Amino acid sequence: MTVRKRPALSDATRGRLLFGGDYNPEQWPEETWHEDVRLMKAAGVNSVTLGVFSWSKLEPEPGAREFGWLDTLMDLMHENGIGVVLATPTSSPPPWMGRLHPDTLPVTEDGRTEWWGGRQHFSHSSATYRRYAAAITEDLATRYGGHPALTMWHINNEYCTADFGDEAAAAFRRWLRERYGSLDVLNKAWGTAFWSQGYDTWDGILPPRLPHYMRNPGQVLDFRRFTSDMLLECYAAERDIVRRHTPHLPVTSNFMPLWFGQDAWRWAEEEDVVSVDLYPDPRDPLGAQNGALVQDMTRSQARGPWMLMEQAAGPVNWRGVNHPKPPGLNRLWSLQAVARGADAVCYFQWRQSRQGAEKFHSGMVSHAGEEGRTYQEVKRLGADLERIAPEVTGRHLTANVAVLHDWHSWWAGAQDGRLSGLVEYPDVLRAWHRALWQAHLTTDFAHPEHDLTPYSLVVVPQLYSLTDAATDNLLAYVRQGGTLVCGFQTGVADQDDRVRPGGMDARLRELFGIRTLHEWWPLDAGETVACEGFGGTLWSEEIEPADPDHTTCYKGGELDGMPAVLRKGRAWYVSTLPEPEALRDLLASIAAGVGVRPVLDALPEQVEAVRRGEVLFVLNHGREPVTVEVPGTHRDLLSGTDVTDRVTLGRYEAAVLRP
Repeated sequence: MTVRKRPALSDATRGRLLFGGDYNPEQWPEETWHEDVRLMKAAGVNSVTLGVFSWSKLEPEPGAREFGWLDTLMDLMHENGIGVVLATPTSSPPPWMGRLHPDTLPVTEDGRTEWWGGRQHFSHSSATYRRYAAAITEDLATRYGGHPALTMWHINNEYCTADFGDEAAAAFRRWLRERYGSLDVLNKAWGTAFWSQGYDTWDGILPPRLPHYMRNPGQVLDFRRFTSDMLLECYAAERDIVRRHTPHLPVTSNFMPLWFGQDAWRWAEEEDVVSVDLYPDPRDPLGAQNGALVQDMTRSQARGPWMLMEQAAGPVNWRGVNHPKPPGLNRLWSLQAVARGADAVCYFQWRQSRQGAEKFHSGMVSHAGEEGRTYQEVKRLGADLERIAPEVTGRHLTANVAVLHDWHSWWAGAQDGRLSGLVEYPDVLRAWHRALWQAHLTTDFAHPEHDLTPYSLVVVPQLYSLTDAATDNLLAYVRQGGTLVCGFQTGVADQDDRVRPGGMDARLRELFGIRTLHEWWPLDAGETVACEGFGGTLWSEEIEPADPDHTTCYKGGELDGMPAVLRKGRAWYVSTLPEPEALRDLLASIAAGVGVRPVLDALPEQVEAVRRGEVLFVLNHGREPVTVEVPGTHRDLLSGTDVTDRVTLGRYEAAVLRP
């Protein structure tokens, strides 16, 4: 039997870096479309995404179809050599759907209906919504599946809707029946003996709607799993329709960065192309690091090149204060994405809207028009991407460090009754990744049950909940010679959020040299705890060691003399969150001890260096010029000049060096 190879991003890029973004021409008169094409070609745009929010334009009333305007645009793009990523418009149903079919509208945890007038106003469990979504998808695929402009399918947009309504409740019960089989197993998994919550009938189970007091954590955890699965069902139903018509074209749907509501490891396995929307705050001094984290995670989910589906050419419109990007920053962050594996650099959106909720969200063509700084910078970036594309497209990165991340552990730890509301998992994850980034170490992300043998160092910022399989995987990794560093509150609970005897899996306690974990000691906001050589923040633990090979102890206070950091063999446990410089130095030292080093030595603090294939990206995230040592002679693909032994970069400047 021949197994069909799934199409990949390379089938859409065809040796180029895709460059463009969401194009919403239905907002503009037709004469503007030809002006748009002229500006696109001048800027090097080779890809646009059409139809993301076009459902009411395509189906103005139930069953009607208005494809003429889209026919014109598909032909116009093809005539001008611009490929089309065609979206199914199902993230924003037309107003008539909610009016005629209120069962398609989502319901919040406190029983409020979310009405039309915005977007994402659909119930993932609604049979009516799914029927209409399938019909419009079928007709789009039938009409445009053979169009020469079509290069990729984009399903829905930023899946994020939860639903607590009656149809979702029935679907939740079906999902639970399939997961557990019997009420006895479910009651055990949810720990319903507490607070008299035992269920005697499936019909008594509801989504975790707003209660008088705290909700059952096991029920909440399963509802989060269920919601991710229901949204994935919606995606897969539309994906399968377009695949049937165009099996040779890749299919994607765009993730939001580090989004709480989707198990993106599972979702990525269902996509041909993994894509993400990325909007770091230009005023955030850690914006580049936050971007690197999302890029590393997306590349790891894709297991290779990935697609930056959306970014902002200037300001967004949804922060309290929306700052523009200063000159050069858009280019720098776009090149950072390519350095970390992106084969597509795209935006929301092409032309800045004059009306609607996002009229102050930037576009590649801003309100200032062709002469505006935003478009001129976009034009420069398009030329840069065309220069470097032959040397980087399709190339992979090699990382010797993996950061472990799991949505189910995040969901389990984010419960109302936890010991500290100050401990937010994404903040802990960012702190550990930032330490590695500031140590100039390139990292992958991995699921705790993935194969970890390619990595010399595995870092676990925090995995509150670990399955037995995940724990076995960590133990096997260390036994086979790997070095493991784990942060606080790792291995506390199993997959049902059942606390392990002793407050940490016994196998992990033995691995780290811990006899007894007596108590957790969370810290107040702004409070620190002194340790030998550094300060700890956020958390501390009362640990009685067994036989560790090395300890770094707390100094003073209730935990004086007790271990803050333990090492036994190649396994480290860090029971607090060290201050940023201390965590950076600790991880850099451990990495160096196992032979993991930056791609360049003695890098200035604000300079990032990443090697993709044979090409070295050197990025200056600082506001001052820097000189970077780059031994040997290289060709700077951006400037077309040769560089020997050192390169000087101005504010927000970059070099892309080929040996």
